[in-house]
Amino acid sequence: MEDRILARKLDVATDENESEPTLSAEDRFATIVEVLVNYPDVTVGTPGKKGFGSSALQVGGKIFAMINSKGRFVVKLPRQRVDALIAAGEGEHFDPGHGRVMKEWLTLEPTTQEQWLSLAREAMDFVASKR
Repeated sequence: MEDRILARKLDVATDENESEPTLSAEDRFATIVEVLVNYPDVTVGTPGKKGFGSSALQVGGKIFAMINSKGRFVVKLPRQRVDALIAAGEGEHFDPGHGRVMKEWLTLEPTTQEQWLSLAREAMDFVASKR
């Protein structure tokens, strides 16, 4: 039940009359964390670690979703899925800053119409399946 309430909170995070989300990227991500941290083997961040992925969602110790330093939502998905979402205009490949894009990582703007929670769940399942 709580899962549905939090999911609904994300669904209405964008005002119907505006293109901008009413929740910040960090607030939307915090809501996703509230939902997914209750799943087996899901944790947030790595204790004592700072920098890249320090507040990311992980399953079995592997990152599957995070907010990057530019306030964009980032998820790890199969390469074909990432390519399809990019082709649909929903996001772009993630570049962690060293000039080499990550082909299994998708970056989404806070204003994306794609549902963050469903993508985070998809990413969680994908990363968990690789263990």
